[in-house]
Amino acid sequence: MTPKKLKKIRWTARIIALLILALGLPFYFGYGNPLPFVNSEYTLAENVGLTAFPLILLGLALGWKYEKLGAYLIIIPMVVGFVVGIATEADFPSVFLIALVPAVLYLMAAYKN
Repeated sequence: MTPKKLKKIRWTARIIALLILALGLPFYFGYGNPLPFVNSEYTLAENVGLTAFPLILLGLALGWKYEKLGAYLIIIPMVVGFVVGIATEADFPSVFLIALVPAVLYLMAAYKN
């Protein structure tokens, strides 16, 4: 892969991650009490979502500098959230899937480097 294509992949991932962060952070902090397992009224699926969401946001931010780490911090919590959602028959928000785009691009850039 040429350095020019690699640069395009990196910047595409970074721009998408920045947009997701700009939209995701207000939703996370607007949820009320964003700490997982603090409010006993939350279900297991909601607590897992409240745990996964900040890890996904952290992965989006860390991917700017550490692409592999950022990608794995997006993908692993997402997979765990979907597994818990399936196990508890709860719906894991499919809007999280948009974060897979920069995660895949981060991985492509990291392994092509």
